[in-house]
Amino acid sequence: MENSTSILYTQEGGIATITLNRPSVFNSFNHEMIHSLQHHLDVAAQDSSVRAVVLTATGKAFCAGQDLGEVLEEKDIDFNKIVTENYNPLVLKIRNMDKPVVAAVNGVAAGAGANLALACDIVVAKKSANFIQAFSKIGLIPDCGGTYFLPRLIGMQRASAMMLLADKVPASQAKEIGMIYDYFSDETFEEEVSKLASKLANLPTKGLAYTKKLLNQTFQNSIEEQLTQEGIYQDKAGKTSDYQEGVDAFLEKRNPVFKGE
Repeated sequence: MENSTSILYTQEGGIATITLNRPSVFNSFNHEMIHSLQHHLDVAAQDSSVRAVVLTATGKAFCAGQDLGEVLEEKDIDFNKIVTENYNPLVLKIRNMDKPVVAAVNGVAAGAGANLALACDIVVAKKSANFIQAFSKIGLIPDCGGTYFLPRLIGMQRASAMMLLADKVPASQAKEIGMIYDYFSDETFEEEVSKLASKLANLPTKGLAYTKKLLNQTFQNSIEEQLTQEGIYQDKAGKTSDYQEGVDAFLEKRNPVFKGE
């Protein structure tokens, strides 16, 4: 997997950038690419020097979902196996990673590509980008966590219409309805993504990880359970070096220098 060219991996300034790199097929997923992405998500998760992750792509598209050409080569297609071995691990690796993951959507995000982006902690897009729940066009159901994340982001009615009708949603509308955090002009997109990732990489990483864990639980827990978990994780956060640095910086009227510890 380390020698794969379908996924590019770079690291600089505490930021790991994972780039989908099959532009000739709009970065659609084949088996090799998915497992290379799984591998590189593990690399980023396990590297203590990485404090933020950016998931983006080369070319005009972010990701067009599953490469149907590869699937149709099989005689008896086991869709459950494809989902459970390929896509489910991607979603879980992103959600369980103790670091913020930014989806930098540089172009069309369709099918599993759209839902992979929505699994990330913060989603930003080029103004020219579009999101499409394309599954109904070929008689399939939304996977890669789409039926979990989308209703939580935009509500059941909008999510239902988007998935049943497979309408194209431009980045401006996606921001307006709360599906993504923000969009930037095509010309300034890379610069804005870099600024966002740098800001995240210089924040108290453990505190961000605890926040992410609480957000993962919030729709399953009762209010009593969530309040209990907040107390547990607040205690953990209060024992980090970054908490002490934040307090010291506040008292000394200076900017904190967090180390992610």
